[in-house]
Amino acid sequence: MYVMPRFGLTGRLVQLIVGLSLYGVALALMIRAGLGVSPWDVLSQGVSAHTGLSFGLVTLLIGAVVLLAWLPLQKPGVGTLLNVLLVGPAADVAMPFIPAPTELWAQALLFASGLGLLVIATGLYIGAGFGPGPRDGLMTAINGRWGFRIGRVRAVIELTVLSIGWLLGGTVGIGTLAFALLVGPLLQLTLPWFLTPGAAASAHGAPAPALEGRRS
Repeated sequence: MYVMPRFGLTGRLVQLIVGLSLYGVALALMIRAGLGVSPWDVLSQGVSAHTGLSFGLVTLLIGAVVLLAWLPLQKPGVGTLLNVLLVGPAADVAMPFIPAPTELWAQALLFASGLGLLVIATGLYIGAGFGPGPRDGLMTAINGRWGFRIGRVRAVIELTVLSIGWLLGGTVGIGTLAFALLVGPLLQLTLPWFLTPGAAASAHGAPAPALEGRRS
């Protein structure tokens, strides 16, 4: 497995901030593509429809519940906090500069670009070793505790969340299905590119993903 050259604390922090900023840009690209929201947003839509709570509040509450679910398995870090603080604003900044295509081929190209950038951005910020975001943390916690491959864990999580959200009335598009099916295998491929030595023993207790998996 390839591991990035050793970075000091400053280098890892730069990798973290760049990764989270690019994550926001990736979300903006996929939103502008107009082919469907992510599985977690489908879940938020469904819960919002049944509870009367706003979409934004539901999204925040779901993130908090997921974070609490994996806290016994791994510790959050500064990356967990910065994920909440940076990703949304980065998406907001990028959105006005991204035109919304009207032809399907252009929509598909924009969505594919966003998904590709998202898996690279995820590898960057998780590979820095400062802790995952609330939703990515569920993936890394299961992987770290039981050794299942990152790709399989992420695919199962996304498909489960998508199914629950759809049953609750959330809107599913072709992009939603593509995201759920492809993000796991793509992360399995890209995460090893960005792991730094510090990620294996982060001061915040967030272990590096066991990418090969102890179980298939």
